[in-house]
Amino acid sequence: MSFPFKLPMLLDGATATNLTAAGMPSGVCVEKWILENPEELIKLQSSYIKAGAQAVYAPTFGANRACLKKYGLENEVEDINKKLVSITRSVAKPEGVLVGGDLCPTGLYVPPYGDADFDDIYDIYREQIRALDEAGVDFFIIETQTSLADMRAAVLAARTTNLPVFVTITVDENGHTLTGGSLLPTIIILQAMGIDAVGLNCSLASESMIEFIKESAAHSVVPIIAKPSAGVPGVNATGYLSPEAFTQKMRPLIQAGAEIVGGCCGTTPEHIKSLADTLKGSGTFKHKNEPDCYAAAIEKEAFFLGDDIVLSKPLYCNSSLGDDLIDLDDERVNTALVKVDSVDDAMILCENSSMTKLPIAVHCDSLPVLDAALRYFQGRLIVDSACMIERELIEPLAVKYGAIIY
Repeated sequence: MSFPFKLPMLLDGATATNLTAAGMPSGVCVEKWILENPEELIKLQSSYIKAGAQAVYAPTFGANRACLKKYGLENEVEDINKKLVSITRSVAKPEGVLVGGDLCPTGLYVPPYGDADFDDIYDIYREQIRALDEAGVDFFIIETQTSLADMRAAVLAARTTNLPVFVTITVDENGHTLTGGSLLPTIIILQAMGIDAVGLNCSLASESMIEFIKESAAHSVVPIIAKPSAGVPGVNATGYLSPEAFTQKMRPLIQAGAEIVGGCCGTTPEHIKSLADTLKGSGTFKHKNEPDCYAAAIEKEAFFLGDDIVLSKPLYCNSSLGDDLIDLDDERVNTALVKVDSVDDAMILCENSSMTKLPIAVHCDSLPVLDAALRYFQGRLIVDSACMIERELIEPLAVKYGAIIY
């Protein structure tokens, strides 16, 4: 997969913290406030471009139906997104700068973390992505993500367009997302689904990201993004690292493998200018890693498969599936084979997927059922090709959902 933009790539810095400093009140709808005060965004993004940013994010972070509903604006998704992108394009395009369509978490969670429906999350992202695409963004940035279901839904929605897709994840100091997901399996799953870049943003300061960036780079076949916050309050008079101190701490991230960099909370155009000076002369990125074609995964664990996959006897999607998966840990198999005969079976599999320490393969004899199993499973499944579905029909689904055909 070739990356569509020049590397290394410099992104912009924070939006909300700078607008707050410019007078935006707390508790307001950021997107609406920007539309009422466009001159503040224009001033900020012009400064980022002057500082050397090669891409700026349109301020559409919270402009999805779920977030706008808090302000009674859920029926204005298309209008708000298109107007916000138009403002950013008016600043960026005359300077030849890329515009990213920014998407945040929905705040909705599928079982067992909540009671949301995966298709509802997908529809929320699809609505916003359609508006961003029509508005003329150059790529999508699905950022500050804390749930694999949100990431997968957003990527599936974004892949209905022809635009590049970036994803950045927010983790705690142990490398876990809010739903307990781990970074490595998340990267494996998203890469298999065809994203163009992946990495981390927000929450952690730059020095806390280094080991996670190294881990990401070791298994990534796409460019790595690092967009950390500028530290924590109390570091200096403003509560954040100075531009010089921020850049000094960014250098190890770049050395660790980050090819797309920028700043999150607390960073300013001065931080980006300092970072731009560091990036000059850093060369062109050429990724050498081979894809983990045979790495299956669930949200919390990755499974690196060998050539000798030993399937279990077929397990069935009933009330005992969880116990049956647990019992496999004592058997001489290295992959759990689950028979999925209906959409209800697919949902039962999803609910019990964390009950085994083995990768999971599914056997389906119906194409719509296989589609459901791959769509709702929050991970990377193996598809047993010894089924009644022709391989040429399985392959497009495997590409779409990032599955492994065995």
